[in-house]
Amino acid sequence: MLKSLCILAFALLLGGCSTLDEPRQSSQATPAATSSFGRSIQHQAAAYNGRSGFRLLPNSSEAFRARAELIRRAQSSLDLQYYIVHDGLSTRMLVDELLKAADRGVRVRMLLDDTASDGLDEILATLAAHPNVQVRVFNPLQLGRSTGVTRAVGRLFNLSRQHRRMHNKLWLADNSAAIVGGRNLGDEYFDAQPDLNFTDIDLLGVGPVAEQLGHSFDQYWNSALSQPIGDFVSTRLSTQELAQARAVLEASLKRAKQSNPTLYQQLASYETNPQLDVWRKNLIWAWNQALWDAPSKVLAKDEPDPHLLLTTQLAPDLAAVNKELILVSAYFVPGETGLVYLTGRADAGVDVRLLTNSLEATDVPAVHGGYAPYRKALLEHGVKLFELRRQPGSTSGSGPHLFKTSLSSDSSLHSKAMIFDQQKSFIGSFNFDPRSGLWNTEVGVLVDSPELAAQARELALQGMAPELSYEAILEQGNIVWVTEDNGQLHTLRHEPGNWWRRLNAWFSKRVGLEKML
Repeated sequence: MLKSLCILAFALLLGGCSTLDEPRQSSQATPAATSSFGRSIQHQAAAYNGRSGFRLLPNSSEAFRARAELIRRAQSSLDLQYYIVHDGLSTRMLVDELLKAADRGVRVRMLLDDTASDGLDEILATLAAHPNVQVRVFNPLQLGRSTGVTRAVGRLFNLSRQHRRMHNKLWLADNSAAIVGGRNLGDEYFDAQPDLNFTDIDLLGVGPVAEQLGHSFDQYWNSALSQPIGDFVSTRLSTQELAQARAVLEASLKRAKQSNPTLYQQLASYETNPQLDVWRKNLIWAWNQALWDAPSKVLAKDEPDPHLLLTTQLAPDLAAVNKELILVSAYFVPGETGLVYLTGRADAGVDVRLLTNSLEATDVPAVHGGYAPYRKALLEHGVKLFELRRQPGSTSGSGPHLFKTSLSSDSSLHSKAMIFDQQKSFIGSFNFDPRSGLWNTEVGVLVDSPELAAQARELALQGMAPELSYEAILEQGNIVWVTEDNGQLHTLRHEPGNWWRRLNAWFSKRVGLEKML
């Protein structure tokens, strides 16, 4: 047995070493003034004396449109940082636009968590064959990258590092306009997948906030933890291979346009009806603070130094809440620290409300197993809990939908937001759970604006409405779920969710996975 393990480990080492050693070069975000687009935003922001302009993007179509339009408007640089990139029509359309931007001289830097590169090394290296495109992976697996099996075993050999991921989501154009929020890249985040759509909240920000986020991107890009994708392929791919790949990409887009014209036109509406200039006329201008974890957070042997953490930066605002705290967290596991904080705020008279996924709606039932044991204590102290119901798609039902969108597929909450005293709002990639707090890196923006806070609050309250959510309450010491169907309130005494979801949640709780969730 030992001999077999040694042979396997040796094979993994060989697999990790058969690469092209590409030299690493540091680079910085381009100054906004280097492009006319950047200068136009600087001119627009000048009247607001250091404030930035913001617009919420809770609608899937607008979130996709914003990304595509920023690619088209970019003239000097595009910086993309993502946890997950899934293949699909929306991703292919964005990649096509990115390559066209690179053709016209825009520098494209793509930084992906290594999770997103499973089986994609050659494809990503092909993109990086473009002279204006650079691709790096963060905290990469060094052993056994060639197959799913060897990657899985390689992760076992590096378990202490492999459960710590770069969860950041950032889209930055000309260091002048940025998008942060919960959405990854993939059809399920833009209402373009037939069986699932994640309802989410993104934040478009222009002006000084984009420069702040540019510093964030540079920290990760230039970190020793970020390696060029060329380090993991055995040969340097040529521009000819890139041309062949682009031909395949263009052919796939033509087929999609013919086979599913409705979806294609829904996504491609940015081509004929751009909205960015219209949005810029109605931005909310406010003071803000961009917050992010230090990249070195993932290197901590145990729990990371608090000085490295986004939560430390957010702590003063969490502590200052004295009237109302609204949390929207797709994955919610408060832990003992969060429990003490939330119950303490509620005991002090703060109206604390949480919107998260119900067992029947979550895409990760194991996380629900980490959340469920805290419900009773939270409710006993007056914290209000709302669990989003499964939102049926057009083929499954015609009831109301979160964020008032008309969805073609079943929907699950993926949003992450906090609203403090109807004054400040925090939008980003951060979930209220141990994984976001301790293990993954995150990014977000804290905005000091009652107007923006009111908009975010309205979205949260919409999700808490009885026709959309179950409100968990205590009835004679037991948790029951109050909801509304056909205009009538009724109470459920058994938690909604099938046996498989219940089993996953129970197993996660039983084996003590909480700190990994």
